[in-house]
Amino acid sequence: MVNGEQIQPAPIRLLLVDDEEGYVSVLSKRMTKRGMLVTFALSGGEAIRTLRKQDFDVVILDLKMEDMDGIEVLKIIKKMIPELPVVMLTGHGSEKAAREGLTHGAYDYLTKPCELEDLLKKIREACGR
Repeated sequence: MVNGEQIQPAPIRLLLVDDEEGYVSVLSKRMTKRGMLVTFALSGGEAIRTLRKQDFDVVILDLKMEDMDGIEVLKIIKKMIPELPVVMLTGHGSEKAAREGLTHGAYDYLTKPCELEDLLKKIREACGR
């Protein structure tokens, strides 16, 4: 509290990286309604260009994308901003690849489709909130 007023924490700045446009659109709307500042990238290359221009608190990164593999994107993110937490999203049957992401510095992974509350909880954990 400052001067008797409760200070609201700054909204979480989230970069959502997935090449499924419909999924990204729905998920970003749902997260924005929960007070997050969501930016999305529909490819790995777009994500890296976005990270060069903006600061984020956490990245949600799909493992399977057309242009670049999620692990490849993760490695680049970790070279650029080592402390930035990255949560991998993976389809069923790709848990082995997601675990590989953990060895390259991912914070954690969730299997798609995941419950929104599980994803929100993981985002807050990754941001230390």
